Amino acid sequence: MPSPREPSATAADAPKMPAVRGAVGIAAYLRQAIVDGAYLRGERLPAERRLAAALSSSRTTVREALRLLERDNLIARRVGSGTYVTFVPGAADDDVAEITSPLELIEVRLAVEPHMTRLATISATAKDIESMGKVLVRLEASGADANHFTTWDRQFHQLLAEATHNPLMASLYRQINRVRGHAQWNAMKDKVLTAERIAGYNRQHRELYEALCSRDADAAGRVITKHLRTARRDLLSA
Repeated sequence: MPSPREPSATAADAPKMPAVRGAVGIAAYLRQAIVDGAYLRGERLPAERRLAAALSSSRTTVREALRLLERDNLIARRVGSGTYVTFVPGAADDDVAEITSPLELIEVRLAVEPHMTRLATISATAKDIESMGKVLVRLEASGADANHFTTWDRQFHQLLAEATHNPLMASLYRQINRVRGHAQWNAMKDKVLTAERIAGYNRQHRELYEALCSRDADAAGRVITKHLRTARRDLLSA
């Protein structure tokens, strides 16, 4: 790993950040910042106390968010030194995102997510379910804001992948989310994500969450299949 570069003034000063709440929300915000290149590999993140001040949160909550990022191999924490970014966007990942259409992405998700959801229903811990519930509240507050919905939708489905407790599945879904964040989808989302559709997707998210809480793998599989088929239909109509 290259030697850490000095943190930029922006990173060191930890300017005021958007309001996010809870460890899951902070982790989602920082994860997106790292994936988007706001913090580069080898760069030291702001100290916990600076992050806590910038995010109007407690150091305990920030520490838990960093633990989640470390679990996903996005950062490494070094005692007495700080927290460093270890995420490296792969050229192959970029190439795949460049040539994958939104429709092809949906087709892959239809192939992967029904089984992934069944596994998550069986394997999810109480903490996994609690984390998904917190993100679901964020999703349901999206209204007509396509950007807000997209951010929390990616996190919701990533948490579903992580609830399988299969590291390869979680890694595979991070790749899917990278493709979902590509410019091709960003160009489409304002056409697809109307307020009415966002509300419909969130009704399905709530139905999926309730099936997960009930440990009903068959119901959860049916809901995610319906959810993705709806997304495919809406994409084609746009």
